[in-house]
Amino acid sequence: MLLKFLGTGTSQGIPVIGSHHPVCLSNNQKDKRLRTSALITSDSGKKILIDCGPDFRQQMLTNSEEQIDAVLITHEHNDHIIGLDDLRPLIFKNKGSMPIYCNSRVAVEIKDRFPYAFIEHKYPGAPSFDLFEVEKNFTLFDEVNIQPIDIIHSEINILGFKFKNLAYITDASKIDDKEKEKLKNLDFFIINCLRKTEPHHSHFILPQVLDLVEELKPKKTYLIHISHHLGFHEEVENELPENVHLAYDGLEIEF
Repeated sequence: MLLKFLGTGTSQGIPVIGSHHPVCLSNNQKDKRLRTSALITSDSGKKILIDCGPDFRQQMLTNSEEQIDAVLITHEHNDHIIGLDDLRPLIFKNKGSMPIYCNSRVAVEIKDRFPYAFIEHKYPGAPSFDLFEVEKNFTLFDEVNIQPIDIIHSEINILGFKFKNLAYITDASKIDDKEKEKLKNLDFFIINCLRKTEPHHSHFILPQVLDLVEELKPKKTYLIHISHHLGFHEEVENELPENVHLAYDGLEIEF
C-alpha cells in the first residue's frame, strides 16, 4: 500500500495570506503547504482519501490524481471537509454516490453543510454522498482493514485511522492511554505538530510530539498539520531525532 501526503499544512496553509513571516516567503517548495490531507492507494489500486479540505481540487490536479473510491473524515472542521463538493466530477464519472466514513457527529455536520447532496430530488449536477458511521474496525473493498483511533481535539472527540502498522492522526491535543495501546511500536506514526514552543489548546506542539514518540516507540514518525511557526523545513528536519521527519506535500511512503 501507498500513502501520499496531499497537504501537510495547518488550517490557513503556508504561506498564510498577507503574512510576511520568513517561512511564508520561503522559495523552498517543501515550505509551501496545502491544508492537511492524505491519499491511500491499496494494493489493487483503490484510492481512499483522508479528509477533504478547501485545497482538495488543487491537490488532485497537482498530483495528477483522477480517482477517489472512498473518503475517511477525521472531524468536521472546515479545513477537513469543506472540499467535499469538489468530489462531483469523480462521482459523476463513477455514476453513483461517494461513500464517506466518519463518526455520528460529523455525519450530522456533513448533512447540515451539504443538504443538497442528500435530498430526494437533486439539482442536476449536485453530488451524492453515502454516509457510514464508524464505531469499530471495518474493511473497505475486501482488502483494506481500518482501525479507528479515538483522539481528543480540544473539547471534541475525533478519529485517527490505523492501516496495517501505520497510524494517521491529525488535530490531536490528547490521546488517552487506552488508545495509545493501539499505537505502540508502529512502523509509521503520522501525527500533527503545530509549532515548536508556545502551547496550543487544541494541537500538539513539538515537545509533546517528541514525548509521545519516546513513549510509543514507532520506527519512523512524520509530522503533519504544520504551521509556519514551526520553522523552515530544512532547518527543522536537521534538528529532529533521526527517526522523526517533517512530511511535505507530495511525499509518498510505502507500508
